[in-house]
Amino acid sequence: MEKRNLLQYGIVTLKGMAMGAADVVPGVSGGTIAFISGIYEELITAINSVNLSLLKTWRTQGFIAAWNQLNGNFLLSLFLGIAISVLSLAKMVSWLLENQPILIWSFFFGLVIASIFFVGKEVQKWNMGSITALILGAVIAYYVTILPPSENIGSLPYLFFSGALAICAMILPGISGAFILVLLGSYKTVIDAVHDLDFKIIAVVGVGAIFGLLSFARLLKWMFTHYKNTTLALLTGFIVGSLNKIWPWKRLLETKSIGEKIIVIDENISPFTYEGDHQLIFAIIAAIVGFSLIFILERTASKK
Repeated sequence: MEKRNLLQYGIVTLKGMAMGAADVVPGVSGGTIAFISGIYEELITAINSVNLSLLKTWRTQGFIAAWNQLNGNFLLSLFLGIAISVLSLAKMVSWLLENQPILIWSFFFGLVIASIFFVGKEVQKWNMGSITALILGAVIAYYVTILPPSENIGSLPYLFFSGALAICAMILPGISGAFILVLLGSYKTVIDAVHDLDFKIIAVVGVGAIFGLLSFARLLKWMFTHYKNTTLALLTGFIVGSLNKIWPWKRLLETKSIGEKIIVIDENISPFTYEGDHQLIFAIIAAIVGFSLIFILERTASKK
């Protein structure tokens, strides 16, 4: 467990805000931001420490000892940043996706391209095993992006399941938790609940997320401990496969109205066949900004 001062915990909170901003967007993973900013393995280790031994420490040595074993200051700082970002940026990101989709998707496309490079370079040895893991990860993520969205019934057990599945994706670089919510048909329900402070829905999704997080973190921790190289290659593949979802120029194929919800089905097209202003120059600038942001984050983490 790394010791930090107040300023360094403030930086962890800023990284959490960046993760939260990414998690709001269907197609971008907060796990990617965690990896690039140098806190991914610490996050998985901290989550994985929530177990029976933590309760035993609390009972025998007190709350402070248990909090330190949990790396509580780190988790509190990080999740505070995520919460601030989700609550404050949800409306803004929704507005940008509605009114400036090409520019916001271009920004995230550049961000994800940079992520492929930086996560991929962590693979220490490329061999048949790691190359196979890369291809497998890319195929799985691509397949996820082309699945048809579900027409959600909005029941509380379904929302619990949605929260559990989405949080697993959220901590995986490349696979977006928000996009999993879109596929499950729960995205608008959850975003509206955050907007309207519907604590009943927020609580159900939150409990589901905690359940999924604690279960999945153990698998990730085991994979990093025993097959780190292969795991990194698999995560790189996930990011490669996710590019299909965030291509900026799309043609609308179909819209479905399910009650108050609208499900959009589209396909990727060339910017030059896009009907309307393709905003190519501004899109390239936005992509460069996204790429540069990841580069700066990675450089900052490397210097530290």
